[in-house]
Amino acid sequence: GIVGVFGYGGGVIGRYCDQPQMFPGVAHFHTVRVNQPSGLYYKTDFLRQLCDLWELRGSGLTNMHGSTGDIVLLGTTTPQLEEIFFELTHNMNNDLGGSGSNLRTPSCCLGQSRCEFACIDTQQLCYDLTNTYQDELHRPAFPYKFKFKIDGCPNGCVASIARSDFSIIGTWRDEIRIDQKAVAAYAGGEIKPNAGAHAGRDCGKFDIQKEVVELCPSGCIRYEGGKLEINNKECVRCMHCINTMPRALRVGNDRGASILCGAKAPILDGRQMLLLVPFISREPYSEIKEVIENIWDWWMEEGKNRERLGETMKRLSFQKLLEVTNVKADARHVREPRHNPYIFWKEEEVTGGWKREIADYRKKHQK
Repeated sequence: GIVGVFGYGGGVIGRYCDQPQMFPGVAHFHTVRVNQPSGLYYKTDFLRQLCDLWELRGSGLTNMHGSTGDIVLLGTTTPQLEEIFFELTHNMNNDLGGSGSNLRTPSCCLGQSRCEFACIDTQQLCYDLTNTYQDELHRPAFPYKFKFKIDGCPNGCVASIARSDFSIIGTWRDEIRIDQKAVAAYAGGEIKPNAGAHAGRDCGKFDIQKEVVELCPSGCIRYEGGKLEINNKECVRCMHCINTMPRALRVGNDRGASILCGAKAPILDGRQMLLLVPFISREPYSEIKEVIENIWDWWMEEGKNRERLGETMKRLSFQKLLEVTNVKADARHVREPRHNPYIFWKEEEVTGGWKREIADYRKKHQK
């Protein structure tokens, strides 16, 4: 950027007034992005230190938090930047976030620290990725910005699908656990649906058929004879039934994460988010990092200036992304049927290659 701290290309966004003589108080009004804690948990001591620092060396205005997730400190002057950076790193054990064409500060939901639906430890994964990719976070080398966001379950409390280039979402691949006694209690009105969130409204008696079964997007639920059944092979993990009856339904035990790529891409075409890895196991995170680094190697080579990953995917094809990430094609990658019936193979994918004896071929394929 036009202004920053020594050794970093990101973290500070330069803001200058066009008429400094008329408005000397805001001749410089730089923004500093600070790496937020995973899950946005704070101690009051840290918040007090942060406010004291910004009252002393900045305008006192903060934004808790920016759209990426960072602590945003609004308004300071160039001579104060190194002082702020020293205080943050040496006395507050914190670091700057990302800005510019680099990895933006990874963010996550509060995960297993408070949420019963979380399928992965979002805070641990976010912390691990942040520490692993410090160089990509602070020294811009990408065609454009790149964002990680981590949701613990498909409820998506940090909206990773809508707001990131690389979305990690906790999920499960076995069956939803059902407590039939609790189902009966919901049907009988003994337990309030939606964990009592709508208890103050006059919505009438809870109707499982109308409010759960008929609202399932894949039509995989049946309620007959007081018993709830789920065809888990057809389940799309929308979480509606679990959210409505959380004491009767629970996420499965075989948990991991799905990886999606390419949201927040072009303004005119809309997001290009596509499922890349249907299921990836929990710790260690080496498999996730391998996918990330393969994407970066390809995108840095092929991406145009100010082109987000989703735009590169659309321009060069999702098939190319599968190739560079070494992910095998899967039926769940299909967004819509092809508009033509032709399938094109590469020579290495055809047993024996292109070359073959025509006489031998005709023996096998006689008219």
